Amino acid sequence: GVMKVWVIGHPEAVQGFALVGVHGVVAESTDGMHKALDDALTNKDLGIVLVTDISANLVRERFKSLSLRVDPPIFIEIPGPNGPCPGFVALKEIADQAIGVSR
Repeated sequence: GVMKVWVIGHPEAVQGFALVGVHGVVAESTDGMHKALDDALTNKDLGIVLVTDISANLVRERFKSLSLRVDPPIFIEIPGPNGPCPGFVALKEIADQAIGVSR
């Protein structure tokens, strides 16, 4: 089947990606992040998991090891809305790139 793209992050990021058809889960605490990562790892449909930098920072050590994985899902850190390029345009570009990668 088609590998899905999933996003984990703060509400603005998750809402922004939903507008371009990428679903995900809001995680704003360390516990929430661990649960979101656990769920992503057990989801056989996922090909790419995008994690906003703010959320990745909550579980930096674990995220570092996850980002080295070669088997799907691949974990990719993305800038949050307060990152280098704020706003929805940046989110859309990231989503388009991520979806392009997974085709």
